[in-house]
Amino acid sequence: MAQRNPAENQLNNYKAENAGPTPTVTTGYGSPIGTKDAIKTAGPRGPSLLEDNNYLDEMSHFDRERIPERVVHAKGGGAFGYLEITHDITQYSAAKIFQKIGKRTPMAIRFSVVAGESGSADTARDPRGFAMKFYTEDGIWDLVGNNTPIFFVRDPTLFMYFIHSQKRNPQTHLKDFDMFWDFISLRPETTHQVCILFSDRGIPDGFRFMHGYGSHTFTLVTDKEEAVYCKFHFKTDQGIKNLDVNVAAELQGSDPDYSIRDLFNAIAKKDFPSWSMYIQVMTFDEAKKYRYNPFDVTKVWSQKEYPLIPVGKLVLNRNPTNYFAEVEQIAFNPAHFVPGIEASPDKMLQGRLFSYSDTHRHRLGANYLQLPVNCPYRVSTKNYQRDGPMVFNDNQGNAPNYYPNSFNGPEESPRAKRLEHVTRLDNNTKTDRYSSGNEDNFSQVTDFWLNVLDEGARGRLVNNIAGHLVNASPFIQERAVHNFARVHYDFGRRLTEQLRKAKAAKK
Repeated sequence: MAQRNPAENQLNNYKAENAGPTPTVTTGYGSPIGTKDAIKTAGPRGPSLLEDNNYLDEMSHFDRERIPERVVHAKGGGAFGYLEITHDITQYSAAKIFQKIGKRTPMAIRFSVVAGESGSADTARDPRGFAMKFYTEDGIWDLVGNNTPIFFVRDPTLFMYFIHSQKRNPQTHLKDFDMFWDFISLRPETTHQVCILFSDRGIPDGFRFMHGYGSHTFTLVTDKEEAVYCKFHFKTDQGIKNLDVNVAAELQGSDPDYSIRDLFNAIAKKDFPSWSMYIQVMTFDEAKKYRYNPFDVTKVWSQKEYPLIPVGKLVLNRNPTNYFAEVEQIAFNPAHFVPGIEASPDKMLQGRLFSYSDTHRHRLGANYLQLPVNCPYRVSTKNYQRDGPMVFNDNQGNAPNYYPNSFNGPEESPRAKRLEHVTRLDNNTKTDRYSSGNEDNFSQVTDFWLNVLDEGARGRLVNNIAGHLVNASPFIQERAVHNFARVHYDFGRRLTEQLRKAKAAKK
């Protein structure tokens, strides 16, 4: 077996690592099975019986063991590792992931082919997905990019139609050159990406020998509440290697899983692939004056004008233990930011902020963030989300599930508020979260009390409220009476008196 590579020898390795007594096979609910290779029948040639719960357990799961594949990026491979910070960029961002030199943050990555289905070949001429999930102390940061610094279109309205043009003809169910080139030629902004796609770098030699990019423009915020725009770059330390078009075509038939196999074997042999991380930085004033729209994802920023600033080293040192659990179910979302990293006015990025979480809830369910590979395990998640299918944890126990509340439910983070950048738009409007809690809450209610209700209706209103409010905790009663007193002094006075009578009646 020595000549076999780690991927080929996986089952033998499992057997060697799990030597000892053979485990007992069970049903999904843990009951041991006496006979595994036969269903229960009425006699050796008779019909099967509905009571064969072992078979029903197995088959009903088998019928449901596939989930919808990704609409794009369906075919891919993944691995795990860490990002180690090698240079100080705290002057640009207060994100904890960049806190100090030497800091290591666990991360997961998924490489993928964009247009093909789950069973397609790894060596197609196609962009490669380069999606990263960082498990930080402030929660999940997902940086979802490609192996190119740009994209085909700049407006998210066109994204769905671009993807349709890359997929299959709705009648023939075949890839269609007319569809591909019709869209491309009608939208000239695709020219930059098309030229990269059909260049030597259009078919990377596996996942290890290509660069990665966040592609979009992002915003970095410092602890001094200053902000800059940013682009993320990951340069392969293995060097760029690409496949000749004829070699790639041959591999599509002989080894369609070429890239996944190469990544798995390299990590299994401890030849850990790595990438050097850099950022480009542009000030807000520079962005206003830049000769291109800095938020146009079909364009790059000049590295001569905005040089690469070194950040850290990304290293992959663990293969997935189970592909389905850790790669097929991993879910990346560009909207998963952490304090110190935010979105920008990039239109395509803004469109992706919605679409990714929407597709994950379709593919994996409302609680996809509770899956081990997706959960922010370095943080104790506290919020007001509850229930839904497939709750995998304690559903936050007996904590309150509404906000605001008076019972020690989770509260706002002053640090996160401070690091949320306020942008001033061209018309001097500021983007911010404007709370409406202290606006005029009582003047129209005062008019209702004085001019709509007659005396009898006022009395009944007071009685109805008191009869209900008396069941609440005393401190809540006091706060409610205070609010009604702000409508009208007499409203508060009468409610206080009626509550006193209601309490006496309950004793």
